[in-house]
Amino acid sequence: MHRNAYLLLILTTLFWGGNAVAGKLAVGHISPMLLTTIRWGLAMTVLLFIGRARLKHDWPVVRRHLWLLTALGGLGFTVFNMALYTALIYTTAINASIEQAGMPMLIFAANFLLFRLHVTWAQIVGFVLSVVGIVFTATHGEPQRLLELDVNFGDALMLIAVLVYSAYTVALRFKPAIHWQSLMIMLTGTAFVTSVPFAVAEFWTGNAIVPDGQGWAIVLFTVVFPSLLAQIFYIRGVELIGANRAGLFINLVPIFGTLLSIVILGEDFHLYHAVAMALVLGGIGLAEHSGRKMAG
Repeated sequence: MHRNAYLLLILTTLFWGGNAVAGKLAVGHISPMLLTTIRWGLAMTVLLFIGRARLKHDWPVVRRHLWLLTALGGLGFTVFNMALYTALIYTTAINASIEQAGMPMLIFAANFLLFRLHVTWAQIVGFVLSVVGIVFTATHGEPQRLLELDVNFGDALMLIAVLVYSAYTVALRFKPAIHWQSLMIMLTGTAFVTSVPFAVAEFWTGNAIVPDGQGWAIVLFTVVFPSLLAQIFYIRGVELIGANRAGLFINLVPIFGTLLSIVILGEDFHLYHAVAMALVLGGIGLAEHSGRKMAG
């Protein structure tokens, strides 16, 4: 069971690392809100084609939990990705990738505060290492900039995105007992619906960029990999080993995102990136080892 979960979560983080690179490549070729809307609209269409029978069967349960599913889709799929794609206009894909490693710390903290889930000292140390790594990235290797509130707008927006997706992950424990196809149809469907007003506002303010050839290629990538496969794999991973331990694997996003950013985008890799990656990798190793011992 653990091996299956690990494989699914590793692939998930690879696809999410690619999502940050895709978001950077989208700049100037498709606007953030429009990308989010088209992405979830197409994902919903694909899922409806293959899972409409499941949704029909699960509809009585879905209807009772409609507001919860709307909140999950709106937070985890719409708000997070709009914040990510907008942040990438102002910051690098490497920064955006590394900053996503702040999610496990927030997931652990929320589970402890809200549900009194037990944590070990080793896991707490892992949290701290991750936090320090995120601070290093967000401040470009100069933590004192936090005292001056001198943080790049894109990096600040990514921290908001991290907070939102952490809340989504914790809230997944309340999802109704329905087939994964029904769940994904509802999450992508509510994401599409909740993102439409933002896309309309983007057109209204004159900030919309209609996709060109590269823009449509990015849309296709985000639909297949970060939208469909990664979300399904992540939900299954959480089911297999729990949100605390599954959330730790998000720390692999910096690795994949950084490597892809260097190879595909040619972004510069700085010393503070190396320090941050060492810290978050140390955090995931320490916390996951402790989590396995506690689970055993």
